[in-house]
Amino acid sequence: MERLSDKLQEYLKTAQGKIVYLKDIRIALKIEPGSKDDTNLRTQMSTTMVEHKIVSPSGKNDGAYKVIKPVFPVRVFIPGRERRPIFNLKFPQDRQSQTEIEIAKHIAIREGDLITIGGVKSKSKTTLCMNFTAENIDLSPVLMGNEYTVFIEGQYQPAPRFFNRLDEMKEWVNWVDENGFDRFTLLPVREDYAEHIIKDRINIIDWINIDANQLYDISKVLEDCKSAIGRGVLIVAIQKGEGALNPRGGQFVRDFSDLEILLDGLGNNVDDILMTIKGVKETPIGKSSIVGKTYAYSVAANGTQIWGFREVRLCPFCKGSGFIKGERCDNCNGCKYVNKSNPPKVESEINFEE
Repeated sequence: MERLSDKLQEYLKTAQGKIVYLKDIRIALKIEPGSKDDTNLRTQMSTTMVEHKIVSPSGKNDGAYKVIKPVFPVRVFIPGRERRPIFNLKFPQDRQSQTEIEIAKHIAIREGDLITIGGVKSKSKTTLCMNFTAENIDLSPVLMGNEYTVFIEGQYQPAPRFFNRLDEMKEWVNWVDENGFDRFTLLPVREDYAEHIIKDRINIIDWINIDANQLYDISKVLEDCKSAIGRGVLIVAIQKGEGALNPRGGQFVRDFSDLEILLDGLGNNVDDILMTIKGVKETPIGKSSIVGKTYAYSVAANGTQIWGFREVRLCPFCKGSGFIKGERCDNCNGCKYVNKSNPPKVESEINFEE
């Protein structure tokens, strides 16, 4: 005859990671309340199973227990253990110079990494996402989020603006294979992203919308997506307030990010963008860290191309205010930033008159 402890352990194996209640166990194992088996059940759950770290009591004396998921040590140094190389993620190109944007050589992206792009509305989040897609089209990237699909006449279709941008980019990227099929996967997903991540591929979510009263949820959303990505790479765009130091969700976004990019406007031209590198988990050997550095570029061709990508720094004359004694700074033209490669004007060239 099968012992109660054996039947109980078999039951608990099916509920690992979940909350179970004594009343439900009684029903499943056909135990009468108040019987000898019921007393034995209580003892097994409160003592034996707890000591063996099979369950953990709620502490509320309500008959609830968390069934613990078993964890086993991972042996690191075993014969034949593969050393995985840096993920060959291609960064967007500066279409003007026809070269990869210069931040790429200072960033090591690994399998399973998360890149977050926190940007002000209409400040090139989608431009970056679509350029990541284009440059890595040979890896069959996956696209999902609020920017790419619309629901019309009972079915999902490519959003018109997205479709137009694909047409604009046809001159330098082939979106379809020899049979006319998409070389990327477009998913009409705007929530429950982790459930739809395609493992071991580049997944791009543009963008994640979180209720203003539940911004802390972004941490769990990103954690779940990152856990589902396998040996792929996850790129996520998130909205950001003008001048804010983090995307919406703040520190909760930073918790799981391996590369953090912030995007703001630069000056009065709506197509000029300021990029700040907020965080980099790994810098390649022999390269310098670019954390905290700022870059500028212009968006062209209906938001599909990056032009004039270069490093910039705060203007040394106006100290990044854009003004000197109430007048627009002549050195930076009020933009607050100047190209790092260009020497600043000498003091005699700056108009300090009020």
